[in-house]
Formats: sequence, structure tokens, C-alpha cells
Amino acid sequence: MAKRPAVDFIFFDAGGGHRAAATALEAVIKQQDRPWDIRLIDLQDVLDELDIFRKLTGLRLEDIYNRILENGWTLGSAQLLPLMHGIIRLYHPAQVRVLTKFWGGNTPDMVVSLVPNFDRSMWQALQKVNPKIPFVTVLTDMADYPPHFWIEKQKQLFICGTDRAMQQVRDISPESSAHRVSGMILNPRFYSVPPVDIPSERQKLGLDPARPTGVVLFGGMGSEKMDGILERIDQSNLDVQLILICGKNEKLRKRLDERATRIARFVEGFTREVPRYMQLADFLIGKPGPGSISEAIHMGLPVIVEKNSWTLPQERFNADWVVEQNVGESLAGFHEIVPALERMIAPGRLAQLRQNARAVQNRGIFEVTDLLQSFLDKIRE
Repeated sequence: MAKRPAVDFIFFDAGGGHRAAATALEAVIKQQDRPWDIRLIDLQDVLDELDIFRKLTGLRLEDIYNRILENGWTLGSAQLLPLMHGIIRLYHPAQVRVLTKFWGGNTPDMVVSLVPNFDRSMWQALQKVNPKIPFVTVLTDMADYPPHFWIEKQKQLFICGTDRAMQQVRDISPESSAHRVSGMILNPRFYSVPPVDIPSERQKLGLDPARPTGVVLFGGMGSEKMDGILERIDQSNLDVQLILICGKNEKLRKRLDERATRIARFVEGFTREVPRYMQLADFLIGKPGPGSISEAIHMGLPVIVEKNSWTLPQERFNADWVVEQNVGESLAGFHEIVPALERMIAPGRLAQLRQNARAVQNRGIFEVTDLLQSFLDKIRE
């Protein structure tokens, strides 16, 4: 009997999208009954002994990043990236040494990176262990933010969900092989949402069955911006209602839930029922993260996001993509939310935007697993 190929998926918990992509791929691979031995590896755990940020602050790098997101301390993040990259480069030889030891003791048949910033270290370690092992980077962002973010100048495999990312691979790493899929990786739950009676389900949440309904979503950590968004809409004359998903931010959930408002709203904390809440909505308001935008578009929801100096640099292209695809609006800030919503729910406009969103067909997660199978098949020829 042929040996089952061992495939390592590399993620970390800075933000939530990297682990989410890894676990989504694992789930689909199991559903497809592919004979692979999957190992999900948190890169932070492997490199923990080298985490200079933990040594200086007592907090791991990914924990610092998540606190920045939770508190909205993102102003100047583009200027901080070179500093972080400088520290990563300083510890690069040690990272290669640790990773070489890690994979030397348990050598996989393929490594799939779902993280930025460390692909040079991983590639060089695999070159030492066995240069024939395919090293694949699946971009979980819609575009790279060079230099030294997702794409390094080294011969490897890339899987990209947008034309922009494909062109960046060609420009930065022409020796590499780039493969286009139809979009970002989504949890397989978004492809199996059972139909429901939307008016009835809205009523169960205390909402009007027929009123335009928005989901306000800022990732697993929530955002204090949700406070201001609710307040501005509530003080306007807009005839809308909101589903506010606060993630693990319990203080925010409690505050929004207890607030007296003119508009109807339903407040949720951390939940795995995001596909269901999107199914009950007509539009999404949130950050320009690749995951939340792609989930909303897949569910037929146009989006309203912002792009300004507070926006994470790797997410700024996403806001441009929303406008280019005519599936929503990009604002200079959420102080513009009321006029943006007035435009969106104007007669005929919301229906057109929803039609545009539904026209974007994203089967990316299934295309990724097919590509990974082809890479494994090639090394066995």
C-alpha cells in the first residue's frame, strides 16, 4: 500500500484568517476523503524560543498583534512593518536553524504556508532538509504588500485569489510558479447554508421582516467602531436595522445590547453562525479584511468598508477591489456611514449591488485542494 502523503499547513493566530484558512482546508480535504495525513502547525509555537517580542514584553508576537486589532491601534502600521521585518531578518539564521531541525525530525511531503513574513525562512529550511519538497504559499490576502510580506524572490509555488496577486508574483518572483483560483478561502459552511424563511427568521431576532438589514462585523475581536456606527445610524432618519456581531469583545456586546435605540437591532457575541446571519441580511458594514469581504460577497451582500491611514496596509487594496467590482463602497471613515447607506438603499441600487455580488463566483477552497493534489502527483511521477 502506498504511503499516505504528509502535508503540513502553516498558520499563526495573528488575526484570525490564517488559522481559519488552515482549518477550512483541513475540513474540505476530509470531506473529499483525500488520503493525506494533515498536520496543522502554529508557526508561533515552533519559533517561540526566538520570539524577541515575548522576551521584551511578556507577550507573544501574535498576542501583541491581536491587541492592536482589538483596540484599533493601527495608525502607523505601515511604518511599523519595516521595523518588524528588520527584527525578523535579524533572527533569520536562527529561524532557519530551528525550522530545519523541526522538519528534519519529521519530514513532510509538502508544506503549505498560509502566513506572510516568514516564507523565506521556511523555504530555506526546506532547501536544507530536502529541496524536492514542494513549498506552497496560499495568499490569504487579496494582494501582497511588498517587500518581504507574502512574496519572496525564491523558486516556489504560489496560489492567488486575485489578478493583482498573480501579477505581483510575476513581477517579484518570476522564477516561481503562480496559480490563480477564483477567490479567497472560505469556510465550507458558506457552501452549505440551508435555505430558510428569511422574514420569519428575522422576526425571531426581534427584527422587522421587510426592513433593509445590515450585518456589522469586524472580525473575531469586534471593534469599538461599532459603537459609533450604531450611534450615527440610530440618530439618522435611515429606515434600516442591524445585526451587530461583536466576537469575543464581551464588553462591547453588553454595551450595545443594553443601549436604547430608535432602530431595531440584534446583538451577538462570538458565534459560528456568521453564514446564517449573513443569509438574513442585505448588506455588510465592516473592516476591509479579505475574509469578511469574501464571505459577504459569496452570500450576495454588498459591503461598506473604510480605507484610511488606520487601515492595515495589506488590506487597503481590498477596499479598492470592492469599488472596482462595483459590490459596495469604500469610505474615508465611518463618519460617512449615513450618506453611504442612503446611496446603497436608494430605489434599485441595493438590488443591483446584490446582483453584482452574486455574480462573483468563488470556489477557491475547492480549487486550492485540487491544485495541492496536482503538486503531490507531480512529485510522485
